[in-house]
Amino acid sequence: AWSGSGEAATEEVWFDINDRDGATEFLGYETETAEGVVTALIKDGAEVKSASKGDEVAVLANQTTFFGESGGQQGDAGVIKTENGAIIEITDTQKKLGALHVHLGKVTEGDVKVGDAAEFRVDHARRSSLRANHSATHLLHAVLRKHLGDHVTQKGSLVAADRLRFDISHPKAVTAEEAAVIEADVNSLIRENSEVTTRLMTPDEAIELGAMALFGEKYGDEVRVVSMGEPVANEHAYSLELCGGTHVKRTGDIGMFKIVSEGAVSSGVRRIEALTGADAANYMSARENVLATVAADLKAVPEDVPARVKALQEERRRLEREVSDLRKKLATAGSGATSGGDAFKEVNGVKLALRSLDGIPAKELKGMVDELREQMGSGIVALVSGDGGKASIVVGLTEDLKDKYSAVDLVRIGVEKLGGKGGGGRPDMAQGGGSDPSQADAALAAIEAHIAG
Repeated sequence: AWSGSGEAATEEVWFDINDRDGATEFLGYETETAEGVVTALIKDGAEVKSASKGDEVAVLANQTTFFGESGGQQGDAGVIKTENGAIIEITDTQKKLGALHVHLGKVTEGDVKVGDAAEFRVDHARRSSLRANHSATHLLHAVLRKHLGDHVTQKGSLVAADRLRFDISHPKAVTAEEAAVIEADVNSLIRENSEVTTRLMTPDEAIELGAMALFGEKYGDEVRVVSMGEPVANEHAYSLELCGGTHVKRTGDIGMFKIVSEGAVSSGVRRIEALTGADAANYMSARENVLATVAADLKAVPEDVPARVKALQEERRRLEREVSDLRKKLATAGSGATSGGDAFKEVNGVKLALRSLDGIPAKELKGMVDELREQMGSGIVALVSGDGGKASIVVGLTEDLKDKYSAVDLVRIGVEKLGGKGGGGRPDMAQGGGSDPSQADAALAAIEAHIAG
């Protein structure tokens, strides 16, 4: 938010100015540069007669070419130059009470005074981007209704210089396939390069004509009706909406349209974010460069990248399975019939398999415990693994020992040594964890001591 005087001013100031001077006349639909007279200055939240170099001010005038933020479209930026040589760099324009265009900026040269005649010049490049993005939202709205249904209505929007955001009523996600078709249709309308026209009429006349109005929006006695695109759904134009924003002269001025994201805002409301013109082209170029880099790394042409990535994913899954199998074999090495039973020890008449492992994911320990239990026939297995700076422990015992020992009790003994708390599961299989993998041997020793009695 702008930190200067306009934001600090109370609503009372705007009422006072509006009562005294009336509404600002907006000339920005026809031109980006015009003459006007400074009617009020706000500094530090209050009206002042003048402002000097370095001051942050809010400037009001009898008329202006600067669009004040409203209807989702951000306000204009630019320069105000007074007849006495003062320059105010405008970074934003707000609309107060639906009537006052409040120019927010900083005096960079000279002194500005109430009553000064001045030239109001909008930043052309920024205004052009805002126009393109705003007109694109109208085309997007019409295309969304065509493909998703008439239930789609606008629930909010942001028209910025570098992007657009459009919220709609829709009960589910817009699929990638739907988004591609929507994007293609909008670009087709852009390439038509049809004229964008604006007519003034009463709200009732506009609705009768088929214009889309925003639910809950308050309209005056006279409204602007913006139409664009060759007639399809509506006999007058592809898109016909009530709108007070600034727009391109022809749809081709938008350049191109690219959807960059789609997601949920709230229940039943989806948000689409998109780019137009040079921003869309730059986005596409950046994506193309990423694809080219990936293709080069894979030593493939871009068209073959999806197949190569899929093959790599399948290869990775195969290798992960092999690694998992090897881990099991290493963890249970020497415990089969060929080992002569050396892998197990007997304590208090119970066969034990105690293992301290390294780098084995916790999710793989249960499978290893099952395999060791099967090899033992009768006994208790306790495995501890350190992975990623944390310790995991799993204890399992065979059915014949459930009445004498509890895997839950044993795992909790180990967890305590590993710097953790609790642990749980079933009488024959339990798991837990701790923060100190270096105590793996101590945890296994504590379990053995408990069994030894």
